[in-house]
Amino acid sequence: MTRFNPLLTRLGCRPLAIAPRALDGLLAAGPMFDSRPAMLAARRASRETSHVLTAAGIAVVPVLGPLVSRSDWLTALFGATDYGAIGTAVAAAFAEPSVRAVLIEIDSPGGEVGGLFDLVDRLAALREEAGKPLWAVASESALSAAFAIASAADRLYVTRTGEVGSVGVVAIHVDESAADAMAGFKWTLVHAGRKKVDGNPHAPLSPEAFADIQADVDALHDDLVARIARNRGMSPEAVRATEAAIYRGQRAIDIGLADRLGSVEQALADLAATLDRPVRTRGLASAMAGAQRRPAAVQPPRSKLDMTTDTEAQAAKEAAANIETGAPASNPPEPQVGDGQAPDPAPAASVSAPASPEAPAEAAAVRLRAEYADIAAIAAQAGRLGLTVDAADAMAKGVRPEALRRSVLDALSQRAEASAVVAAAPQAPGPGDSPIVRRARERAACANHNA
Repeated sequence: MTRFNPLLTRLGCRPLAIAPRALDGLLAAGPMFDSRPAMLAARRASRETSHVLTAAGIAVVPVLGPLVSRSDWLTALFGATDYGAIGTAVAAAFAEPSVRAVLIEIDSPGGEVGGLFDLVDRLAALREEAGKPLWAVASESALSAAFAIASAADRLYVTRTGEVGSVGVVAIHVDESAADAMAGFKWTLVHAGRKKVDGNPHAPLSPEAFADIQADVDALHDDLVARIARNRGMSPEAVRATEAAIYRGQRAIDIGLADRLGSVEQALADLAATLDRPVRTRGLASAMAGAQRRPAAVQPPRSKLDMTTDTEAQAAKEAAANIETGAPASNPPEPQVGDGQAPDPAPAASVSAPASPEAPAEAAAVRLRAEYADIAAIAAQAGRLGLTVDAADAMAKGVRPEALRRSVLDALSQRAEASAVVAAAPQAPGPGDSPIVRRARERAACANHNA
């Protein structure tokens, strides 16, 4: 009968992005047990991660339990999910013609760092290639590695009691030398290479080995922070300042780690409503994808603007005014990694002067960058009003910013939700009112008169 502690063998000195209490629980779960029944049970268990398609055409992909780079009988026994299976499930969902969007349901404390960064980048690439929305729900936890996965979504919901965060990396070393001595064991490790046996459990961790492991943990933490900051539209300093803390429900939204409060059912309903909303804006080839990533700043967090009807209406009024005047967005979208040269963030007016005769090509490039930046800003502002604008499609088709702005204004003026804008505005139009507000009032007045 083989008796051993398999989790220590699997996790020892391996970098982990996992919640502390989950790590303690895994290490304390049956330190000694018979491996044969466990292997048989694991072989009978299904380890595939698939998706369920709702009537609204939304594929729900579960991400449950501890996360590992590659599953085996041990990880299957503990209900772990491997990164490859998650990526395959999301890719299959996006590739299915009947799928209009993907929702990731997450209840995981995190897991191994190995394979995590590749999965996060793959999810972002799949979302861009498919041109379909990717949302996520922390139900009930999306911690550490699981939160990195959640950050790749266009919108992240968290339940009232759900937890997100724990953006940190840990490596464990168990010194068994005292236990070995009490049991009468003395280990001799014959090796070549000075660092070959660093971190082995049968000797105390040397200062040099500790420093090497710490340096590795720090480097991985930097990568984890950078990806989450990019995906969430936060600065790396803001993410690092959380010090791997865990945030529950509304607190997660307040700090900018989540966007909305709600269950899986609420997220599905909101996503279905977004997909079904009639929008007549030119260039709307996909919903909430591509250039419409969340804003680069979170002061205050964008999600706080969505918590009450009054606040939503005020944010809508401000964004609509920006679209009409052509003013830059207060939180411009962050350029995506791998998209080539980032657009020039300066307004079009600042680069519209004729270029010198010696550099006509440079002048044309500057003009194009300015137009692309303007289109991206219009797309971001329209997104805050509930309209989805495919900025990349508009750029590819050569749509001018002025034409795109007019089409957004026309769509907004015909929206059934125009009453929300009217409710947030003063009854008497003032000199600073947005034309969208005035159009909405006129439309509402006509409707009331005809009634």
